[in-house]
Amino acid sequence: MDILLQQIINGLVLGSMYALIALGYTMVYGIIQLINFAHGEVLMVGALTSWVIIGMMQAAMPGAPGWIILLLATAIACVVAAALNFSIEKIAYRPLRNSPRLAPLITAIGMSILLQTLAMIIFKANYKPYPTLLPAAPFQIGGAVITSTQIMILGVTAISLAVLMWLVNATRLGRAMRATAENPRVAALMGVKPDMVISATFIIGAILATIAGVMYASNYGTVQHTMGFLPGLKAFTAAVFGGIGNLAGAVIGGILLGLIEAIGSGYIGALTGGLLGSHYADIFAFIVLIIVLTLRPSGLLGERVADRA
Repeated sequence: MDILLQQIINGLVLGSMYALIALGYTMVYGIIQLINFAHGEVLMVGALTSWVIIGMMQAAMPGAPGWIILLLATAIACVVAAALNFSIEKIAYRPLRNSPRLAPLITAIGMSILLQTLAMIIFKANYKPYPTLLPAAPFQIGGAVITSTQIMILGVTAISLAVLMWLVNATRLGRAMRATAENPRVAALMGVKPDMVISATFIIGAILATIAGVMYASNYGTVQHTMGFLPGLKAFTAAVFGGIGNLAGAVIGGILLGLIEAIGSGYIGALTGGLLGSHYADIFAFIVLIIVLTLRPSGLLGERVADRA
């Protein structure tokens, strides 16, 4: 039971990060029917930017509390990633908005490779240690252990999801986003500016990805130019798992995917004597995805599809 409790905590932490990234995928897909495969690289740029800012702030303010440095570095990284995602949408995706779906999909894959290569050139290919800015002493919960960083991840994720749900469901921008998702042409006739809404969606997705990237780097203690690929792929899997285009589905899919991966690699690994351990963690998540999509192709909650005129 101690192993199970520990893996549930690990799964909730991992799933929280997947959920934040998956929301970026599902918001963009819900509005313009595009899978932004460069989303994981936006996470990587945000994490690397925060790493640079933390190094500069530690040198300039050696006595500053770690949480303040982390907060300021995350805020600056969010601005950089938002500007990057805004530029990607405007330069790479907007000219192809009325093209066949294959064209923007290939462009997204190309943008992913381009960002990875540029990051490798600028930041070099080696793994870089990410500073531990929060207290390292763990807390005991039953027979399990949780760190300050993991508590921060769970808290920040809950706050981010609450703010996003409020933004989408209770603000003017949220109404414009929902109207554009239903029918962009009719929304434009009603005074909504679809281009502005789409750009805002990419900016929000970049902020969520950056927060997830900083948390991912803080939890694992390292950053490098390919760090966004696998979390981005798994977050896309989580979005499909929950029902791509559905915000609640992205959250549920991310958390379930994290739990499946953690329990599969830890608890089942212990029962099998390490035969199915952490080296095979990815297997469990994708097996469950295949089963779910075989039985329910639209995902657990399904995509919210509006009636179009």
